[in-house]
Amino acid sequence: MSDFLLPDIGEGIVECEVVEWRVAEGDQIEEDQPIVEVMTDKALVEITAPEAGVVTKLYVAQGQIAKVHAPLYAYQVDGASNNMSEAEPETAQSASSDKPKTPEPSTTSDAPAAGRLYDKVPASPAVRRLVREHSLQLTEIAGSGKDGRVLKEDVLAHLDQASPAAASSNNNVVSNQTVKNPTETQAPRVEPLRGVRAVMAKRMVEAASTIPHFHYGEEIDVTALLALRERLKPVAEAQGERLTLMPFFMKAMALAVAEEPIVNAQLNAAGDELHYYPQCNIGMAVDSKAGLMVPNVKNVERLTLLEIAREVGRLTTAAREGRVDQADLKGGTISISNIGTLGGTYAAPIINAPEAAIVAIGKTQWLPRFDEQGEVQRRAIMTITWAGDHRFIDGGTIARFCNAWKGFLEAPETMLLHLG
Repeated sequence: MSDFLLPDIGEGIVECEVVEWRVAEGDQIEEDQPIVEVMTDKALVEITAPEAGVVTKLYVAQGQIAKVHAPLYAYQVDGASNNMSEAEPETAQSASSDKPKTPEPSTTSDAPAAGRLYDKVPASPAVRRLVREHSLQLTEIAGSGKDGRVLKEDVLAHLDQASPAAASSNNNVVSNQTVKNPTETQAPRVEPLRGVRAVMAKRMVEAASTIPHFHYGEEIDVTALLALRERLKPVAEAQGERLTLMPFFMKAMALAVAEEPIVNAQLNAAGDELHYYPQCNIGMAVDSKAGLMVPNVKNVERLTLLEIAREVGRLTTAAREGRVDQADLKGGTISISNIGTLGGTYAAPIINAPEAAIVAIGKTQWLPRFDEQGEVQRRAIMTITWAGDHRFIDGGTIARFCNAWKGFLEAPETMLLHLG
């Protein structure tokens, strides 16, 4: 018998939440088989088996907190009990040969045991939690995602299909039940604030209370940028990349930083030194199921648009699954929050400390605008709002920086003049 101790995951983490057990007590496990998923304050981490054996005990229940270096589960190493059972099969077989055999319980039942439920059905932790809350099984739900992945919409659709039958069943017995008062106050559902959301809450409070924010808004005409993107999309798709506007935002920002490097600087903890970073590591806020994450694309000033697009796609997928590497979350120098993808027009972003600036990008709208001849034209207008650390960034600095960034986006061909 051996106890598996929760390993040191790094970054000073001392505890984590058990999100999902992939096994149950009594299960046979193989070396490197995924055993459990735990959520730290950074990301979702999958822990695998160190060797083959049989799980004998789970020390920490799903949804509870596990401590680093404390027992997580117990298992019996393969071969530990072989000597005790080698002589039993022949004797047992001869003693029972004249008796009718009773079928043994199947381990491949249509209703799998808890812990084995998610082994072959891909789904995110948030979807699995929703399934548990409604006492469902993933194997009952048809997944519409890639490789049969069960999405939140699939669970809700399954519940909608089941509700008429449940309502019909309830109608047959409603006369024998006491009808609840519709004005009766119901207790709220309580959910602990843990993992990424707990860290987000702490960092946002610290940033908002310790950094004097200066906000600056602007409109950007992205008509030419949208046209350029449409021309380049087939080229990118031919190389297996999805070309969004984000790579253009990032590349233009790295070029604008060269004109106003203080926007890419950071104030030290003592508040008496400015650190100017030669590299532009641009973070992008991702609304993941685990909470807000801001992974960053490293060295944007050196990358091509296709290379940036590849990194944006990789980081977005990892963040939405809660599996961002900690290296991708560290070292950011400036950030973008593209709230417009969800429909927002304006936002007042909070700086991702210790960075000095962040921009919130609103949705693009087709609006009437006057051209140089005074004629009204239909233009694609994007609203943006900057937040700067007013301890060392003033209004003039953020305005000049925004004007440079805006210039590259409104005339994207000018970026060619600055590419190495």
